[in-house]
Amino acid sequence: MTLSQVLAPQLQQSLALLQAPVLELQAMVAQELQQNPVLEELAVPELTQREKDDGQVDKEQVAADPTEPPQDVTYDPAQEKPSNQPVDDFQAEFEKLARMDQEWRDHFAQTNIPMRQREDEEERRQFMFDSLVSSTSLQETLIEQMRLSELSEQEQQIAQLIIGNIDDRGYLQSGLEELSALTSIPHDQILRVLNVVQTFHPAGVGARDLRECLMLQLERQGKQESLEYRIVRDCMEALGKRRIPEIARKLDASIDDVQDAFGRIAHLDPRPGRAFMPDDNQYIVPEVFVTQSGDEFTVSTSNDHVPHLRISNVYKDLMAQADSSPEVREYIREKIRAGKFLIKSLHQRQQTIMNIAKEIVHRQRDFMEKGVAHLKPLTMVQVAEVVGVHETTVSRAVSGKYMQTPQGLFEMKYFFTSGIQTMTGPDVSNTSVKDMLDDLIRKEDTAKPLSDEEIVKLLGGKGIKIARRTVAKYRAELNILPSHLRRVY
Repeated sequence: MTLSQVLAPQLQQSLALLQAPVLELQAMVAQELQQNPVLEELAVPELTQREKDDGQVDKEQVAADPTEPPQDVTYDPAQEKPSNQPVDDFQAEFEKLARMDQEWRDHFAQTNIPMRQREDEEERRQFMFDSLVSSTSLQETLIEQMRLSELSEQEQQIAQLIIGNIDDRGYLQSGLEELSALTSIPHDQILRVLNVVQTFHPAGVGARDLRECLMLQLERQGKQESLEYRIVRDCMEALGKRRIPEIARKLDASIDDVQDAFGRIAHLDPRPGRAFMPDDNQYIVPEVFVTQSGDEFTVSTSNDHVPHLRISNVYKDLMAQADSSPEVREYIREKIRAGKFLIKSLHQRQQTIMNIAKEIVHRQRDFMEKGVAHLKPLTMVQVAEVVGVHETTVSRAVSGKYMQTPQGLFEMKYFFTSGIQTMTGPDVSNTSVKDMLDDLIRKEDTAKPLSDEEIVKLLGGKGIKIARRTVAKYRAELNILPSHLRRVY
């Protein structure tokens, strides 16, 4: 026997909705709409607000707006039924659903107007997707160039073998000896075809290592006699370690010329196939917006991207019919319960995110006004105590959510940072310390770059107590090289 915690299905659904970013939330709600026939989505959210203002809908429909809390029923996540009414009291449960006067029916008949607008929007959206041009892969581009080349039919078969062994970066993954052993094709013949493939676009494709890749690009530019070509050909190891004086002595060149050559080499592409890699960009939709008006900050959530749901009146009418069988009524009853809980969970999600965002803005006011250097240490426990939820709820609520602030777009997790002790005042956020470190290195003398120990002393002069290994850690996280590799002669 084992002891384990079991979450009710409805509670699991509520937590999943809370943790999901807005784009995932839309997909989850779309799945619920397919599984629950009593739910329908409002095409125009503004229509719901106008209906509430005009008093043309009952509280059942008002609860469908996630910005307004449901007024007619409360749910206990640990139970399968509403906590304020018995399951068997069918008449009390659906009494309100049966009250539909002619005014509501006239309004319901007008819902085709926004639906037509939604169909038009869907047509424009589909047209946009149909107009997108699919990108061509690196292998397809090379195959097309191979067909236009002067290679014989047999050589084209070898070229296809070579192209099939080129990875997305543009490098040949299999050695010529391996290809020769697998195909029984002479090594010299494979090498001859490889030399042709290496003339294809992009420059550097088909290289077997970084050195050959850079040399192919320089050869394409006609720089076989240049200093940078000699550096890549003869001093590749020293190039990677930026041993400028050593390279200058070996190639009998001045340090200034070597540094200039380093700058030109830096413009070469170490991954020539990168332009053909699939686009894996992730699109971000901010869920919280912070705007400044005078000395005050206003926090709002984006409800335009949150689905607005309601219970379909078709099933309400079906429940009101006397000839409906008990099985049909019980099925619809359970679906309406599930729909109500989903609507309530959407409202709770928005309200929780709003409360957490307000507390973040309250505690990080200096950041909102002055920027990253004034970010304060903040833990999820501190926010959870004020909002009145568990810290795990805060973690779920900020996961994958973004906040648009006067200082730019930030993930909500960005505002939760540990602190570093200071000698004279309150703790400083480690993010602020990283910003200070980056600023020190940007302003350093490149001929005498700051060592980690010197950075420790400079930060100590600002009252920040930090260890050298911590500086090295933050520098690595910022992708900043050590001092001996940053030096410019």
